[in-house]
Amino acid sequence: MELVAPGIWRIRFGKPEELTPSHFRTLPLDKAKLKALPSVDRPALQAGKIHFEVSSRGCALQLPMESSENIFGFGLNTALFNMTGRRIFLKPTDHPENDLGESHAPVPFFVSTRGYGVFIDSARFVSVYTGNVAPVQAKMEETDSEVATSTNELYRARKLKTKTLLADIPAATGMDVYIFAGPQMLDAVARYNLFSGGGCVPPLWGLGIQFRGYGKFGAEESLALAKELRADHMPCDVWGVEPGWQTKTYSSSFVWNTNRFPDPAGFIQELHGLGYRLNFWEHAFTHPSSPMFDALRPWSGDYQVWGGLVPDFATSEGRRIFLKQNDEVLFSKGVDAVKLDECDDQPESPTPWSFPAASAFPSGLDGERMHSLFGLLYQQTMLEPIHKKGNRTWGLVRNSHALAAPLPYVVYSDSYDHRCFVRGLVNESFTGLLWTPEVRDAGSVEDLYRRVETTIFSPLAMIDCWFMKNPPWRQINRGKNNLNEWMPDRPQVTDGMRRLLQIRMSFVPYLYSAFNEYHRTGIPPIRALILDWPHDPKVREIDDQFMFGSGVMVAPMFAGQKTRSVYLPAGDWYDFWTHQKYTGGQKVEATNDVEQIPLFVKGGTLLPLAQPVEHVSSDTVFDLTVYVFGSKPADFTLYEDDGVSDAFQAGEQNQVRLHWDEQGRTIKRTGQYKGPPRIQIADWKIISDH
Repeated sequence: MELVAPGIWRIRFGKPEELTPSHFRTLPLDKAKLKALPSVDRPALQAGKIHFEVSSRGCALQLPMESSENIFGFGLNTALFNMTGRRIFLKPTDHPENDLGESHAPVPFFVSTRGYGVFIDSARFVSVYTGNVAPVQAKMEETDSEVATSTNELYRARKLKTKTLLADIPAATGMDVYIFAGPQMLDAVARYNLFSGGGCVPPLWGLGIQFRGYGKFGAEESLALAKELRADHMPCDVWGVEPGWQTKTYSSSFVWNTNRFPDPAGFIQELHGLGYRLNFWEHAFTHPSSPMFDALRPWSGDYQVWGGLVPDFATSEGRRIFLKQNDEVLFSKGVDAVKLDECDDQPESPTPWSFPAASAFPSGLDGERMHSLFGLLYQQTMLEPIHKKGNRTWGLVRNSHALAAPLPYVVYSDSYDHRCFVRGLVNESFTGLLWTPEVRDAGSVEDLYRRVETTIFSPLAMIDCWFMKNPPWRQINRGKNNLNEWMPDRPQVTDGMRRLLQIRMSFVPYLYSAFNEYHRTGIPPIRALILDWPHDPKVREIDDQFMFGSGVMVAPMFAGQKTRSVYLPAGDWYDFWTHQKYTGGQKVEATNDVEQIPLFVKGGTLLPLAQPVEHVSSDTVFDLTVYVFGSKPADFTLYEDDGVSDAFQAGEQNQVRLHWDEQGRTIKRTGQYKGPPRIQIADWKIISDH
């Protein structure tokens, strides 16, 4: 077992494959930041108890588990949470709402309630059995003596006295396994994120609202609706343009459709003039009519998708050719971000749309490993022109994998189950991923409110009207919306939606701090309760509540709920809306009306909230009110920089430290940021106990 960084060990078994997630790591691990985590001499999982073997089908890894041990992680999952006692199949899919482990972003990393994490450095479709298999031993456990008389009794889950975690890796004959020490679960997750290169920091505009327009809109219709949102004073920072900007899609030409967009540069310039940033849709599969098709062909896979090429982003030449065309039509014209669609895979289906696992690519990757890595490599490729300009971006992607924490892309889905969306927000925290529960149509006005309430407390707050001509607050029904038939209560719903989006804007500086802490410490900005309260057994099954930053707990409600039970872990808690104080370690009933998502603030929190702005500009100054929850709040650090460039990584950033005690309050600004101030403290408000 080799110590590779503070609290991180590598074990090499056999001869590992060369093209693995760590081979394509975006940034090197940050040893300096890792030194700030608690010092650990050895992990809870010892190398001597790990068993490895090679067979004709691949290789397998056995790790011992304690009887009370629970396992979490394995990437983004919208159907599962506590992964103990299951078989998890780490395969990309475009239908993530399943209990198999397949998802938009499967990741071979897990974290244990014993306070350690394990990363299997493989892009193969790994199967992991988490405590529900038992190898033959010298002394066998006795099984149930009862005779099963039904299929339910026969196939019920059985608890084993001695549990084993088995990872089954096809084709490979060796692997590197990394063990991340705690001592707590959150420490192990933080180490994994810093091993990945540290968490990303979005531009300030990325934390505002993103609105994606109708897919059939051209420049004229897009500009008209963009102006209407400004006239309605609806907060919005990012305008999303869907596939209609290209001459061919499925597969893509990467050529402007001048019938719909006669003046691309003028269109982008006008939207920028309205205060919008631009995010354009694409997928990588390249149509024969594309100007780059012939040059890209030798640097693509040997199977087509939708009649187009599959670029090999694992080769520098493939990236260069693909980026040359994208830079010419998008980035050179001022496009700020991209939405990278269809870079995942289909489920097991008789009518597949993507490339087969038997595909071969010039880099040496086969189709199986390329499916795992395709979204990750696509993200890295599309970052290059942004980084060359010294800027930051905030994109969307439909597939990711391991070591993705430094990548400023948020995973999204075409699936639309609200409870699954919330579960995705909880699960993202274990493996360096980010997730957005987008909003489009709704089953009722109540459903619309509840969905918007969830998205404003996600990494990327998005209203995605790609199949609707008008915003859902005008008409929730897709068919009527596209006929321009408004709801009778449209004015009231529009006002309610505006108030909800303003709540998001009030949290922007607070969330920006959480992302800066993610970059510095590896602590996820949004995370499952078990990461903060690992020794509380009651949080091991809570998949519908999450921490938002350091001090706010979010408990979304769903359409049809008049009340919901909220578990408050140990400590003091305050209702965000009423300021009522609760003692933790109990459940409370939330009865929030349709415009109020249940929020609870942890006692001892300084919560800075901004006067909401309609969008973030280069000269935006956030006027903050600092709310003091509890008698002895911890200090809170705000981050101040230009909000758009990567100069903050070179130290061009201020830290604004807020302190409050009974003797008074202080604001201490330190750092090397020389630009105009972005933070102004307007008031302090003490939330008294009642």
